[in-house]
Amino acid sequence: MLQHNPNIIVAIVDDHPIVIEGLKTLLGSEGDITAVSFTAGHHFMAFLRHNKVDVVLLDIMLPDTNGIELCREIKKIAPQTAVLALSNQSERSIILQMLQNGANGYLLKNAGAAEIRQCIQEALSGKLTFSREAQEIMMRPSQSDLRTIPHITKREKQILHKIANGETTAAIAEELFVSPLTVETHRRNLLQKFEAKNVAELIRMAVEYKLL
Repeated sequence: MLQHNPNIIVAIVDDHPIVIEGLKTLLGSEGDITAVSFTAGHHFMAFLRHNKVDVVLLDIMLPDTNGIELCREIKKIAPQTAVLALSNQSERSIILQMLQNGANGYLLKNAGAAEIRQCIQEALSGKLTFSREAQEIMMRPSQSDLRTIPHITKREKQILHKIANGETTAAIAEELFVSPLTVETHRRNLLQKFEAKNVAELIRMAVEYKLL
């Protein structure tokens, strides 16, 4: 049983009835927990504006919104509410986005009952918490961690910034007093150095490497 927290309110926000029923059964065994459930984000937000919620078990894929955006809104209205993502989404980037938007932890839906109880307790204690598998994902290095940051010249960095700003080849050539062919050559070299398939991927990788 979760200790020292009388009348803990845990909200389940998930659009799968079987998940809700399973979590309610699990939490019902904890005498000090009251579980409430919502199948849509806007219904939960309406409830949160007028009620205290200690912990939210939040799915990321909801019919009316996504949990990443909803997490940020929850923290604006009720910063003291602990948000635990509970999702099938196992991508490291998704976990990071949730944490960046204020989540207190991340659980995969294959987590066991003991894991879920422990994560709720840790969140109530103010800790950042993960289910075992989510923690393993977070400990793995990302692809950008494994890659060496490409060495680019001062001119290439200058052109990279202009590409990221959405400037055309012609506009960049005019500003830098070079030919459009020269700009295109630099653009091609950048794509090769970053091993990027297109400009969008080039920009994303440059942001990851903090070159933009």
